[in-house]
Amino acid sequence: MKNIIILICLVKMFVCHAQTKVSYNDGDQKLEGLLYNPETKNSNGNAVLLLPAWMGIDNNAKDNATELTKLGYKTFVADIYGIDKRPKNTSEAGKIAGFYKSNIKDYQNRIQLALNELIKSGANPNKIAVIGYCFGGTGALEAARINMKVSGVVSFHGGLGRDVSRTIEPISTKVLVLHGADDLYVPDSEIKAFQDEMRTAKADWQMIYYANSVHAFTHKDAGNDNSKGVAYNEKAAKRSWQAMLDFFQEIFK
Repeated sequence: MKNIIILICLVKMFVCHAQTKVSYNDGDQKLEGLLYNPETKNSNGNAVLLLPAWMGIDNNAKDNATELTKLGYKTFVADIYGIDKRPKNTSEAGKIAGFYKSNIKDYQNRIQLALNELIKSGANPNKIAVIGYCFGGTGALEAARINMKVSGVVSFHGGLGRDVSRTIEPISTKVLVLHGADDLYVPDSEIKAFQDEMRTAKADWQMIYYANSVHAFTHKDAGNDNSKGVAYNEKAAKRSWQAMLDFFQEIFK
């Protein structure tokens, strides 16, 4: 038992050492993201920019960043809101996330600033993927829409909508959308409009649906009641994670 306790402590120490707080700014707004450095860096400097869900830097983001680090990916968890703007509950989160969805250039700018920090940390600027969850999934698609200099983007149960007044520009970044087949928060009309947008933009895109899955299907703390519209689905979470890794193999080859 003593040896097991020591081993657990060593694992925790490694995780703490791998994670570093990174302070940066957007004008007067102070931001603080999390940088995860793998113990053994991959030879190509492949890296991931992770955009959290609407509650900001949560346990889901940290856990996934840790898993990516174990696979050798330098990972940066972006701070979209600011250190003094973190929501305390879902009501606040909805308002803050709603602001960035309505002021999309501000959201795009915060993503770019986080990307800059990842590159400053030593990531290969030609080998970076952007992934996002829920609100962050929307951000990942925005990175593609403005052709940020990344190899590909992955949206996990993210919003697909866009202001129809925006001009659809050609998209050069590869796009992967991982979507719950029963997601009540993304209506069929939004899905159709997104797919039409991808065709118009002549994007290299993929969209995978997961059966019996609703919004936030990768979040372990979302419960398991699909009738609430938000629930964890272990099978979908594992399948979507593997789909992301397969996508990485393609874009980073």
